Amino acid sequence: MTPEARTETLRSVATAVRKRISEGRMRLRDHFENRPEPARLLNENALLVDDALRDLWQAAQLPASTTLVAVGGYGRGQLFPNSDVDVLILLRDEPDRETRQLIEGLIGVFWDIGLEIGHSVRTIEECIEESALDVTVQTNLLEARWLAGDKALLETMLQRHRDALQLPAFFIAKRAEQEQRYNRFNDTPFALEPNCKEGPGGLRDLQTLVWIALAANLGSSWEALAAQGLITHEECNELNKSERFLQTVRIRLHHITRRREDRLLFDHQEALARSLGIGATSTRRASEVMMQRYYLVAKKITQLNALLLQNLASRILPAGLDTPIPIDERFCKRQNLLDVIDDRLFAKTPGAILDAFLLLEQHDDLKGMTARTLRSLWQSRGLVDGSFRRNPDNRKRFLELFQQPQGITHTFRWMNQYGILGRYLPAFGQIVGQMQHDLFHVYTVDQHILQVMRNLRRMTMDEHAHEYPLCTRLITAMDRHWLLYVAALFHDIAKGRGGDHSKLGMADARHFCVEHGLSDEDTELVEWLVEQHLTMSQVAQKSDLSDAAVIDRFAKLVGTERRLVALYLLTHADIRGTSPKVWNGWKAKLLEDLFLTTQRLLRGDTPAQAKGLAERLDEARVRLRFFGLVEGVERPFWDELDTVYFMRHEIDELVWHTRMLYYRPSSEEAVVKARPSQVERGLQVMVYARDTQDLFVRLCAFFSRHGLSILDAKIHTTRHGYALDSFVLLDPGGEDNYREMVPLIEHDLGERLRANAPIDKPGAGRLSRQVRHFPITPEVSIRPDERGQHYILSVAAADRPGLLFEIASVLTACHVNLHTAKIATLGERAEDTFLISGPELAATSAIVKLEGALLAKLQV
Repeated sequence: MTPEARTETLRSVATAVRKRISEGRMRLRDHFENRPEPARLLNENALLVDDALRDLWQAAQLPASTTLVAVGGYGRGQLFPNSDVDVLILLRDEPDRETRQLIEGLIGVFWDIGLEIGHSVRTIEECIEESALDVTVQTNLLEARWLAGDKALLETMLQRHRDALQLPAFFIAKRAEQEQRYNRFNDTPFALEPNCKEGPGGLRDLQTLVWIALAANLGSSWEALAAQGLITHEECNELNKSERFLQTVRIRLHHITRRREDRLLFDHQEALARSLGIGATSTRRASEVMMQRYYLVAKKITQLNALLLQNLASRILPAGLDTPIPIDERFCKRQNLLDVIDDRLFAKTPGAILDAFLLLEQHDDLKGMTARTLRSLWQSRGLVDGSFRRNPDNRKRFLELFQQPQGITHTFRWMNQYGILGRYLPAFGQIVGQMQHDLFHVYTVDQHILQVMRNLRRMTMDEHAHEYPLCTRLITAMDRHWLLYVAALFHDIAKGRGGDHSKLGMADARHFCVEHGLSDEDTELVEWLVEQHLTMSQVAQKSDLSDAAVIDRFAKLVGTERRLVALYLLTHADIRGTSPKVWNGWKAKLLEDLFLTTQRLLRGDTPAQAKGLAERLDEARVRLRFFGLVEGVERPFWDELDTVYFMRHEIDELVWHTRMLYYRPSSEEAVVKARPSQVERGLQVMVYARDTQDLFVRLCAFFSRHGLSILDAKIHTTRHGYALDSFVLLDPGGEDNYREMVPLIEHDLGERLRANAPIDKPGAGRLSRQVRHFPITPEVSIRPDERGQHYILSVAAADRPGLLFEIASVLTACHVNLHTAKIATLGERAEDTFLISGPELAATSAIVKLEGALLAKLQV
């Protein structure tokens, strides 16, 4: 056949095949909707593609010495609706020019018929070489399946592949690969948008076990592994059920999104719940019910994965056959794993359950538990009941878990993983897998709590002392710092019950402390921390820390330095445990400033001394001398500033402002200066100009149009009517070219202010996916301050580009003067506080009108 005729035949076949695949997949989808049998859909989808590829292979007329091979998941005979179709074109020898052209044409046709093809073209030698270099290639070839061409060629390759496979090295590589994969997902399946394929507890965990079993000739099904004695029949059933559930979830995700999508994004969770037949309850969305079910399945898979990996290791790795080393009369050590001497230990002596975890903390060479210990622990978890919890010895052991010098984080995670923590503390069991739709927590409630405990624990470790030195110094000097772990365990334990979770959690904490024999002093500290765990964050981020009255009220609430230290450490760990996006250097600095100022006040300083005003001015003068400014040159500029300015700005900011403005305190032209942030990534901008009512809205509009988010804003008016406004700006796109932005900001913004250009209103910003699916009801509050001179405006709304511009526009339109702005962004939620004034605000009707105008702007 001529090349032209072959090409025409191939195109004709491709047209028919494309139609057949499309119609076939629609039939499979319809059948799945009527009878959701995931294994059948996966197998029949693979067969559908098998037939299509064989027809195209035959039409392409490749040489007889070539073979078409299915590899990866497709090689397993399981193909999800929109997954990649991984194929290998196996060659006996290097292809000549004509064969290479035929192969390229065939692969192009594969794409033309609508398949997402992942292809490789290799000889046997190349397969063996690549397999030796890349464990992924080695794994894919384990499930290689003949489709068309020379079957003997494939058999030769598979035999050579098996002969070359070093089983212990393969096992170690797959285990390391899983550890790295877990690291990418923060070692938890409990993210709010988990990946059902790659994430911990996902399908990849199950596939890893099958790959290792295949390599070891132990079978390719859970039933085969049960027959080998690697798992029990009960565990076999659990694996089958869990796998079916995850397969169903992934299939429905592909159907809903009409693409390869393995992430349970907020966008799809409600539709996914409906497709699974899961409805809402009186207190929870359907998506929340569905996700909690997903988390429980993922948790079970991680348990069974750990157990089966250990059993496989004992078969594959020679080191798994070592002699046990006794620890005491009930436990021994095998390969750095804790092992029970008697399989029925926990059934006969339930208190030994807590002893096992205590031993893990006390022996730093123990890296976990053996498979049979984990299995026994899981089977005995029901023994942790009311009588177990009332046992004084068990209470003593549980309290000791907090008090060990090491292993606390891992131990409490293991206790949660195997259901012991939720049974010992039933209130904790209620929040396992519970989602948080506040748009700044990225973990379920139980995982957030464990993250906070982990953050506190890191403060005590020498190797992490460089991260937050002040925290390390404080917690090291704190008497019985383990009480912080107890407070962390209870601080969010009452979420989801309705009502104030801080108050409800405080009651739970008090009950726990009394039952476990803590002193009155320690009980009071723990319950106070749980009750007030949000207070320090709110004061630091929403109040004017330059106001002595704010610090004085906070100091009176705290009362003692011990409470202050404990609350600071818990707050620090709590914010960092919500989401990597929520914590930043600015929040750290605000908390530290509040802590240090309050500490000095509690030690007897006056409010002015506590703020260190005199010392700040002296330090600023010293630094100005370093820049060559003669003594006294700063006075004309400083004379126009009041105490609030000096208390609100850092010494570094004060020096910067003075260097830029000391020679032009009454400049007729606006002065705009910018520099990369001195605290964290971002841009600091200073604007000095004659004050006008619309100045702030002009600045917000400019920054918004340039795609910059305002992280912090300090608004100040001098005695002679100049505005001195300071901003910290962040590029939400993650670009770090802040130094390059300095001349653009200084020139363009300066020109617009000097020309008094009209306000260039920014476009409407796009809402994030989270906000679209879990909207925030905006809140506005206006109340007089304690002196009765100003008003405090509090705004909570979904964060979006241009939000501050919209707020500033309303304030300008209502002839409201802005004095300070505290910008707090918590994930997707903005909680901003403004100090405002205006003669009209004395009338209640004016305040109601302003609130209404703001709410109208904040609606999304």
